[in-house]
Amino acid sequence: MAESIMVACDLHDRTMLLLMAQGRGAAEKLSLPNTKAGRLKLRKLLRTRSTEAGGAQVVFAYEASGLGFGLYDELTAAGFTCYVLAPTKIARSSQQKRNKTDEKDAALILQVLRGHVLAGNALPEVWVPKPATRDDRELVRARLDLADKLSSVKTQVRCLLKRWQVARPPAVGKGWTKLHLAWLRGLTKDKVLSVGARQTLESLLRQLTFLQEEEERLDKALDRLVNDPRYTEQVYALARLSGVGVLTALVFLTEIGDLWRFHNRRQVGAYLGLVPVARESGEQSDRKGHITRQGPSHVRRVLCQAVWARVRSDKEDSSDVLAYQRIVAKNPQHKKIAVVAVMRRLAVRMWHAGRNATLAAAPALTK
Repeated sequence: MAESIMVACDLHDRTMLLLMAQGRGAAEKLSLPNTKAGRLKLRKLLRTRSTEAGGAQVVFAYEASGLGFGLYDELTAAGFTCYVLAPTKIARSSQQKRNKTDEKDAALILQVLRGHVLAGNALPEVWVPKPATRDDRELVRARLDLADKLSSVKTQVRCLLKRWQVARPPAVGKGWTKLHLAWLRGLTKDKVLSVGARQTLESLLRQLTFLQEEEERLDKALDRLVNDPRYTEQVYALARLSGVGVLTALVFLTEIGDLWRFHNRRQVGAYLGLVPVARESGEQSDRKGHITRQGPSHVRRVLCQAVWARVRSDKEDSSDVLAYQRIVAKNPQHKKIAVVAVMRRLAVRMWHAGRNATLAAAPALTK
């Protein structure tokens, strides 16, 4: 059987630099534009090279980036084997990090790919979610980004009033209520603020109104997503956990994707970057450092919020609350460590709940 043709690609917005080699042969350098026509030319070239090599298998690899998985979709649909590699998991020497070029990056990818194809070495590939899951992620992430923008505008309003020493009257109360917003709109017509400050406040309130309207639109879209059979049972199962809301459940499910690709709780914690860095060499004992912070940061963010709600509102005899209190009791300075520990516990609980909900819903979906 003909040796496999391995193609390493250093992918950019406008260009694709390729290193192509068959077996242990020398690599051939090619460059194509990253356009629709350029990718079509790439697929035709790969088919031609495969045919000339007697039907050799083509194995393609490139690093994950902000360009998404479009190239992966096109190549796999054309019948080629394609891997998307995790840049953070490809070992690079300090010299390679300093002397970085497109060709050297492609050569490193080809080296890793050859080790996998010819020697069976583990490949640092990322899990590629299905197009439907990627589409769901766009909506959920947009909702999270909108919350950040809302918080930013509210902070700007508070800072503006603080600079002009305008205190909120006690009668207005706390929180961003209708009464509070009415008071802020009144300030835009009051002489308490200067002309420039009033115009700035008007602008911020217009931004706030727009963002709140967008929030309502996205929440309706998320409601439709929750009612999708792919998520309904799982979302309701996760939302039963203390501190976990519908948005937190959707973030977890869309970012994790296929819950069955994890076989144990350690894999879940490692994927979410909630496990400590291990430092052990020779006679040196194993020392644990900070968490790795690998994987989806969106999940860690919502887990942190859920844990604080869980710790503050859960029953005193809750195992998570007891775990938090036990760590803090040893050292009051370790509240963050305690929160991370409970985050990992909660993530595992959500993983189990989601899997159980999938099993419970499976008979109904097959009818």
